[in-house]
Amino acid sequence: MNVVVVGYGMAGSRLAAELRDRGPHMKITVLGAERHRAYNRIMLSSVLAGKVRERDVEITEAAGHGIDLRPGVVVTAIDRAARMVTTGDGDRIEYDHLVLATGSRALIPPLTGLDREHLPERVAVFRTLDDCRRILATASEARSALVLGGGLLGLEAARGLAARGIATEVVHAVGHLMERQLDPGASAVLVRTLSGLGITAHLDAMAASVAADADGVTLGLADGRELRADLLVVACGVRPETGLAGDAGLAVERGIVVDDHMRTSDPHISAIGDCAQHDGVVSGLVAPAWEQARIVARVLGGEDPLARYRPLPVVTRLKAAGIDLAAMGTSGPAEGAEGAEELSFADPVRGTYAKLTIVGERLTGAIMLGDNPSVGAVIQLFDRGSPVPTDRRALLLGRAIGVPAATQAESPALMPDAATVCQCNTVSKGALVRCWRAGARSVDDVVAATRATTGCGTCRDAVEGIVDWLSTVDSPEVAA
Repeated sequence: MNVVVVGYGMAGSRLAAELRDRGPHMKITVLGAERHRAYNRIMLSSVLAGKVRERDVEITEAAGHGIDLRPGVVVTAIDRAARMVTTGDGDRIEYDHLVLATGSRALIPPLTGLDREHLPERVAVFRTLDDCRRILATASEARSALVLGGGLLGLEAARGLAARGIATEVVHAVGHLMERQLDPGASAVLVRTLSGLGITAHLDAMAASVAADADGVTLGLADGRELRADLLVVACGVRPETGLAGDAGLAVERGIVVDDHMRTSDPHISAIGDCAQHDGVVSGLVAPAWEQARIVARVLGGEDPLARYRPLPVVTRLKAAGIDLAAMGTSGPAEGAEGAEELSFADPVRGTYAKLTIVGERLTGAIMLGDNPSVGAVIQLFDRGSPVPTDRRALLLGRAIGVPAATQAESPALMPDAATVCQCNTVSKGALVRCWRAGARSVDDVVAATRATTGCGTCRDAVEGIVDWLSTVDSPEVAA
């Protein structure tokens, strides 16, 4: 089978690797519009902060393993009747099955003075590695920066800039930050935390215009105020890249419409990742994209032609120096839900906020901001739909009332094998233990075998802790 993958981002590169592992009989051609190797987009904020280098975020697992990888090739058209794609160079490439992993593009708001095709000097979006390079080129001499957008992407950009010692202001049109994941109480605590990190938040601040000159950028607000800085980063969200699919006559709504097998309205074409819309939802997150890649590989490779994609509960993480946030599910119970409980605790001085939403003894939503040792347990309860403990305080506050915190610390020995350690790659503690039993004796070996930590990276400490435990434990049931 001749499989052509359009897009070599996090979804396309994972699919290429999955196809290589499951279908050695397939010819795999990957066409990537960007001129780079695939890279971990989630880690770009760490590049922005100067914590890691560009080469540290590269994804190299699919390249050089018999896959025909062509970076810097833009696909301009799909001929569904002939089953061919046309590139910007005029090449026509045949396929038996086509997979669209075209991702998403940065949203540019309709502001006076802002043109997507010709961004002014000192103005950049934050989406790709090239965007990151553009930001860094200006940030090297900047002392102040504005970030337009107080969602997850905007806060990651702001934290990266602030980590470079740049005075940073976040401008957000809504009354609280990360409104899709947080409630106003959590936002208030987060605003205070950000302030301590050198980041000022302007809420309910609607941008109206942008004016850039050689000395800086002025952001005009709808209320008449003007904010001035050396650099403006636009992080107002993304939109699925569906133009190629739409031009080919595929069903497109917010994203490219796919079924449970990730097939589009053309059975010879699939779509995965940010560009795909499954059951009315465009996820925009890495864990669902990688699971979708796995499903397509199982179908095309013949391992399971009837494999179906079933979305897993999504946990949003924002973990940077000084910020530790996990948000999941809904921030409140559905209207009319019986036996619903909402519990919350806030300590703004210490930057801590916790909120649990419980319906029918199951955790349906949670917000955990700041240092709380129970965050792992909360995520596991949410993922697995397990009953919550009778004493809710143990989850809300990190320990049961009257019990020393040390006795509540979660040891790898007490974690069930089914506990998910790496959310992005759905790697359980049991999978890490089996990998160790099979001969892996270092974190790098475990990562290579399981892909744990290769997504958002927030599970790195947990994986290292489990490997350290495995290397020192003398328990027969583990060492067997």
